[in-house]
Amino acid sequence: MDNKVKEFFNVIKNAKSVAIMGHKNPDGDSLCSVLALARLIELNFGIKPVCVYDGNIPDCLDGVPLRTRIKYFERVDLSQIFDVAIVLDYGNPIHIGGAQLIVDNARFIAEIDHHKNDNNVGTLCLNDTGAAATAEIVYQMMKSQELKYDINVAKLLAVGILTDTGNFKFVRRGNALRIMADLVDYGVNIRELIEMMNNKPRKTVQLEARTAATAEFFYHHRLALATICKKDYKHLDGRGETVLNLLGQIQGVDYIVLLKEQKAEQIGVSIRSRSKPINHIAESLGGGGHQLAAGAVVKDTLENVRAKVLELFRGE
Repeated sequence: MDNKVKEFFNVIKNAKSVAIMGHKNPDGDSLCSVLALARLIELNFGIKPVCVYDGNIPDCLDGVPLRTRIKYFERVDLSQIFDVAIVLDYGNPIHIGGAQLIVDNARFIAEIDHHKNDNNVGTLCLNDTGAAATAEIVYQMMKSQELKYDINVAKLLAVGILTDTGNFKFVRRGNALRIMADLVDYGVNIRELIEMMNNKPRKTVQLEARTAATAEFFYHHRLALATICKKDYKHLDGRGETVLNLLGQIQGVDYIVLLKEQKAEQIGVSIRSRSKPINHIAESLGGGGHQLAAGAVVKDTLENVRAKVLELFRGE
């Protein structure tokens, strides 16, 4: 990996234009890894990358440092040919969304990811499926090359790790904790960051509470399944982690599924597990993810996706 990191920064050093993007509908790890890497490149190489996203960014991430630096893809000149396009935390090429044209036209493509992916888009891949978050990989790259960084970079990396580990609930190795300790020593206040993200519109909180309260239970109450219909989806902030966390606190529940009717015949599926792997279920739906936290987007009716999910969990 060290040789790949050196090659990556050599490419950046010789570039005149850089674009960075994550997956569609960025979460904290995707958004903050993009912004942290952009700031590192600016501080160390004098290049100000163009940061791009597609979809929606949750309101709870409005307060992260440098938030205004990332632009919706339609507000960027997509005909521009960048020397380097960097794709972070994308998991699968279909998740890049409207920024795909930037990737296709770039002279060089690099990727940084912690998801398992058999269809890489990068010419140079700096991937680590053992990392708890893409922000963890960006941190390791920064440290290995002794790059200059500031408190904005530190806060962004901390938010990326906090959000993708569920405030450390999903940590499977100690590296993320050691990184956070270093960031705290640098000046990051974890409580301050969590309070910043606990800031949602009233309608969002009411929707989350109502969705959790009306969840259904199957297979001896081991599976909790909640649904957000199309008319309510606009009030959802992010992927519905609060709903998943609430249902995951119920005694006897091993698996949690949240179905989100994003639009007609397009259903977002978020899946969580207390202990047993569920990424194979997400893969059966055309998605993927981590062992205990995965998801998919399925082109079908809400009723059909619900039936398919229940069938997939029948043998679990």
